[in-house]
Amino acid sequence: MIAGTDGGLRVSAPMVIANARQLLDAGRNCLRARNSATLTVLDLAEVSEVDSSAVGLILAWLRTASERRLELRIANPPASLLSLASLYGVAELLPLA
Repeated sequence: MIAGTDGGLRVSAPMVIANARQLLDAGRNCLRARNSATLTVLDLAEVSEVDSSAVGLILAWLRTASERRLELRIANPPASLLSLASLYGVAELLPLA
């Protein structure tokens, strides 16, 4: 689902409402385990499906990263995620790598 890597986190599960709670908790736990003041890349290359909950997940992870003084960057976002973020008016809040 979410795996820690040297440079960050890699999500390998669909980011949909059915997985949202598990992804939220797993992502927060991974972020809380990282050292503060470091760059963390959230790699979404393996995400095959997103819905509107994906935008909320990313915003929640950004909040957790900020609390930990981590710089979170998003790599390989699916086009559908960017489209949803634009539709909701939050695309500029997504720090793309």
